[in-house]
Amino acid sequence: MFYKMLLFIVFGVMAFAQNSKLDEIIQRNKLKVCVWPEYYGISYLEQRTQTLQGIDSDLAKELAKDLQVSLEYVPSSFATLLDDVNTNKCDIAMFAIGNTQARAQKVRFTTPHLSSDIYAVTTKSNQKINSWEDIDKKGVVVAVAKGTYHEPVMKSKLKNAELLVVSNFHAREQEVKAGRADVFMTDYPFGKRMLAQTNWAKLITPSSTYYLSDYSWVVNYGDEKWYQRVEKFIKDIKQDGRLLKYAQQNGLEPIVKLH
Repeated sequence: MFYKMLLFIVFGVMAFAQNSKLDEIIQRNKLKVCVWPEYYGISYLEQRTQTLQGIDSDLAKELAKDLQVSLEYVPSSFATLLDDVNTNKCDIAMFAIGNTQARAQKVRFTTPHLSSDIYAVTTKSNQKINSWEDIDKKGVVVAVAKGTYHEPVMKSKLKNAELLVVSNFHAREQEVKAGRADVFMTDYPFGKRMLAQTNWAKLITPSSTYYLSDYSWVVNYGDEKWYQRVEKFIKDIKQDGRLLKYAQQNGLEPIVKLH
């Protein structure tokens, strides 16, 4: 009886080990990658060409090439990220996802490849906000998007300014542009987008490190074989220069993590 139970356990473990997402990817000859197509410099859908541009969409191509499979981008968002990964809508989410404790309870983060501080965006016409020190003052309204890591960070950081939590990323911009908020909080890539694509935005940079956040990709828990294959890929692109190359091509060299 003991040996039968032992064999059952051994074969069960072997079957579990063989039932890896990596094997499924190879068998179907396709890697499915969740992306957020509004993330400038990361996985941004360029409207004119209808192609994804950014470091993570570029690296998704490299990962598929390494695996010798085709690539399918799966539209996702920070709001649907956890469900998309855990219901196997995609094999991996690659759109510079901030490593937070709340997210790490639901999905498994890879080794980070980027790290960004928090930045603020205001209007060129706003006379109240000219430096980082002007933000946390009475009478100032600071907008953040619900569900982003900026929401809990700013809740704990702000002592005098009013925090306005809005439903999505576009609402942040609308509130600031309309004058109902003075600034919205964002990261380096999105800040670059605002400067590149608007004529009204002004970027406010922290005078010293404010809150660094590591950005990674995520997979679901319970598949060590797939996770380790992705980790090998990350190690490879850091060593062979691909990560630096795509960071430079997308203007993200200041936030790339090479070690």
